[in-house]
Amino acid sequence: MTPPPITVTALPFVELDAATSYAVWRLRQDVFVVEQECPYPDLDGRDTEPGTVHVVLREGDDVIGYGRVLDEGDQWRIGRVVLARSGRGRGLADRLLDAALEVCAGRPVVLDAQTPLAGWYAGFGFTVVGEEFLEDGIPHVPMRRGVGFPA
Repeated sequence: MTPPPITVTALPFVELDAATSYAVWRLRQDVFVVEQECPYPDLDGRDTEPGTVHVVLREGDDVIGYGRVLDEGDQWRIGRVVLARSGRGRGLADRLLDAALEVCAGRPVVLDAQTPLAGWYAGFGFTVVGEEFLEDGIPHVPMRRGVGFPA
């Protein structure tokens, strides 16, 4: 049996259909709120902003990964990067982040990485640019990637 295809799409909010939107928010809730035991206001109003791009990773029809790219004028911000348990350990997070970075052409990119993932983000050209901080009880570090890479 042929495994289902892995696809990645990058879409503005107005192009997300209802089923995809539901699957994305469900995935974010399952991982961030339930698995990581981190109740936080996930629906923060930024998903619907005109410059926001939703990067959706699918295996067949199933949404198994997601990342959000926010247009902050002079820079891009990547956040809400998440992978379902079924997608972990298969290199799919790399595909997801590569697709998010394609959206971010021409400007620096910032993100707040969960501290244990800072090394992974460094592999994509990000450097730590500040002190570790707690966000919703989870240690994070601010990271930045310059236009030609060096922060």
